[in-house]
Amino acid sequence: MNDCLFFGQNQFPNLFKNKPNTNKIIKPIQFKFENENENENENENENENENENEKQIKQISSGNFSTIFLFENGKVIEYLNQNDSKQNPSKIQIEENIQKVTVGYENEAILTIEGNVFAKGRNIIPNNPKEFINISSLIEDKNDRIIQDIVSGANSIYLLTSNQNVYGIGSNEYTQLGVDAETLYKTEEPILMMKNVSKIFSGSNSFHVFLLNSNQELFGCGYNGFGQVGLGKLTKIQNIPKGKIIDIQCGSTSKKKTLFMWI
Repeated sequence: MNDCLFFGQNQFPNLFKNKPNTNKIIKPIQFKFENENENENENENENENENENEKQIKQISSGNFSTIFLFENGKVIEYLNQNDSKQNPSKIQIEENIQKVTVGYENEAILTIEGNVFAKGRNIIPNNPKEFINISSLIEDKNDRIIQDIVSGANSIYLLTSNQNVYGIGSNEYTQLGVDAETLYKTEEPILMMKNVSKIFSGSNSFHVFLLNSNQELFGCGYNGFGQVGLGKLTKIQNIPKGKIIDIQCGSTSKKKTLFMWI
C-alpha cells in the first residue's frame, strides 16, 4: 500500500499504527486502515500483491465533518471526523467505478467513470442528509447529464457536464449559485449557472465559486464580504494579467478570506 501521512488535529483515532497520546499531531505520522487484514508473511497469501494494488489510494478529499478515500480500484471509504475510539471506516456502496470524490463543509459528492454524480448533505438532501442520491439524474436537460467534473463548496456542489455547462445545487444563501438569494435561497435540484465553462474552482469551506470559460475569461459569484468575487452575483473578474490561468485556490468565508491564482 502507498504511504499516507497525517498531521494536525487527530480526528481519526482508529487510523494510526502507533496511536498518539494527544489530539494534535505536530510531526507527520503514517496511518493505515484498521480493517485491513495485513499479512506479515508474503508467502502466506498468494493474492497479496493483487490485494495491495487494490489498496493504492488515488485521492483524498477532506472537509469539516468527513474525509473520503478513493482507491485505484474505483472503490471508496468514508471516515466521519469525530473523536470516537470505536470509529471504523464506512464503505460507500456505489456499483459504478469512481473517478473523483469531493467533500465540502456540509456535503459530499462522488463522480463515477460513467459520468454520474452521487451526493449527500444537509443542504443537498435536507430530509435524508446521510444517504447518497444520483443528483446528475435530476438535471432537467436529459442530454446534459454526463458529468465531467465535480467541485464542492461549503454547502453547495457544482457539476461540469461534458457539454461544458455548469450546474449548481444546494445553498444559495450568498448567491454562490449565481442567482440572487432573494429569488432562490436554496435548491434541491441542479440549476444551470453558466455555459461554455472549462474549469470550476471552489473550496470545502468556501461560499464562493469561480468559473473559467474556454476563452480564459474568469467569472465569480458568492460571498463578497471581502471583495473576493466582485459584485456577488455571477460577474466577470476584471484586471487579470495576461496569461493562462493554471489553478485557483479559494479560502474560507469566516477566517481566511483569500484567493490565490496561478497564471
